[in-house]
Amino acid sequence: MDPKIQTKELDFHYGKVQALKKVTLDIKEHQITALIGPSGCGKSTFLRTLNRMSDITPGTCLKGMVLLDGLNIYESGVDAVEVRKRVGMVFQQPNPFPKSIYENVVFGPRVLQLNHRASLDDVVEKSLRAAGLWDEVKDNLRKSGLALSGGQQQRLCIARVLAVEPEVILMDEPCSALDPLSTLRVEELMQELKKSYTIVIVTHNMQQAARASDWTGFFLLGEVVEYNRTSEIFSRPKDKRTEDYITGRFG
Repeated sequence: MDPKIQTKELDFHYGKVQALKKVTLDIKEHQITALIGPSGCGKSTFLRTLNRMSDITPGTCLKGMVLLDGLNIYESGVDAVEVRKRVGMVFQQPNPFPKSIYENVVFGPRVLQLNHRASLDDVVEKSLRAAGLWDEVKDNLRKSGLALSGGQQQRLCIARVLAVEPEVILMDEPCSALDPLSTLRVEELMQELKKSYTIVIVTHNMQQAARASDWTGFFLLGEVVEYNRTSEIFSRPKDKRTEDYITGRFG
């Protein structure tokens, strides 16, 4: 199984503070990879390096490589906007724009001028269907995205990412603000989406990582302590620190 994304000897600094240390990881295509670890251990920072969201923060420094299908996305001449089109991001808090459901979904295609590929109506239906939201909103597409429930808002944000036809979806604790039923819907959705996309999720929820992912990476103090199939990490961790974390002895 070929990796979709590879990081090699990845270091990342916020000013003088080192947030990532020599992170080398292969993220498999059409699989769900969960990143776990205590707060402040570098999980979300790592996630943001995978689509150059880290560029936005001033005073940062990155060393090492992030390869997307073999292309180093930090090489000079690589367009960060194109990288973010291929590698989309869903954030912790649902963040629909104060626009209609329809306008939320077509925002990306309009900005990137992808309209010529298909009519925007088709893009909206396809994206909302893929995000498991179409049947709930198809009669109210002009309704504000902010009027939806929290779980629906998060699925709308997923639809907004899907509308620009990415290859990878990054999710930074996408269920932390959701109730258990909405969380389950998002987890079921991830299983559907991995048939077409590669997914990387940061989560503090051990049960979610065990349920929803194929691979798990345990981060601690900016380093990857252990990375393996999820079934191995949760049943036979090789490192004592991993075992202590997943059994709740620390973190």
